[in-house]
Amino acid sequence: MSDTLIAFSAAILGGALRVGVPFLFVSLGECLTEKAGRINLGLEGVLVLSAMAAFGGAYLSGSVWVGVLVAAGAGALLALLHGLLCTLPRVNDVATGIALMLLGTGLAFYLGKPLIQPQAPQLTPIALGGWSESSVVQAALQINPLLPLGIVLAVVLWLGFARTRWGLLVRLAGDSANATRALGYSVGAIRIAATAAGGAIAGLGGASLTLFYPGSWNEGISSGQGLIAVALVIFARWSPLRCVGAALLFGGAGAIGPALQSIGISQGYYLFSAVPYVLTLVILVLSCRPGSVAQGSPGELSSAR
Repeated sequence: MSDTLIAFSAAILGGALRVGVPFLFVSLGECLTEKAGRINLGLEGVLVLSAMAAFGGAYLSGSVWVGVLVAAGAGALLALLHGLLCTLPRVNDVATGIALMLLGTGLAFYLGKPLIQPQAPQLTPIALGGWSESSVVQAALQINPLLPLGIVLAVVLWLGFARTRWGLLVRLAGDSANATRALGYSVGAIRIAATAAGGAIAGLGGASLTLFYPGSWNEGISSGQGLIAVALVIFARWSPLRCVGAALLFGGAGAIGPALQSIGISQGYYLFSAVPYVLTLVILVLSCRPGSVAQGSPGELSSAR
């Protein structure tokens, strides 16, 4: 019984560390975007397009890190388009984000058809389980090399928002557009820059999908993780550091089904695979109460846009 419990716990831990990485990068990207007062529901399209771009870049160049850079660039470009469109008069952030989500996924499916069969170079895992004699623990602690980068980015964003000039400007644009203009700064420019940077960060999540886990390109690779990230940011109360814990929580929730299967329990596999989506609905229901504003929410997001 103890061996089964250890195997199950290791599978959950390993799943959280693998599945949580895309959640981490997309949530950090959305956190930066929303801190500036803009919502980007197109991050699902950013995630899918950058996943395809990462795989294609790594396959064509033979270098996995070229693929990572291409993913960040693709994510930044699609998010930049979103940012530019949202500066136009009478353009709604949400509607534009949905349109960009469809554009990103459509482009990825069209351009990525030749990439379904080939194999691209993969990110080399960081082995942190050498201290254990258990092969299960060793396998669980095969860490995505992008995970430390995500944690560093979370710390940098947290410090940046709290202690730097650019962080103050991003927060100011998100809390009060009028105050930002009164100080002589361009709200549109700040939001465009934050949206593009957020897209580049989210693009790293796409790279982790095709270059580490599951490590291949196919049209169903995202499973809605870009949309779930919006709820994840609300759950994290717009804090980059809390995004790390929230991403691991969602990653662990997504790993429950495979973890049960690994110890021989296959009944209800698909039901447990739906846990992240149920968790998303619960968070949205609890956070979006009529007449109330979620703690930590940028002021411009709570106003009619």
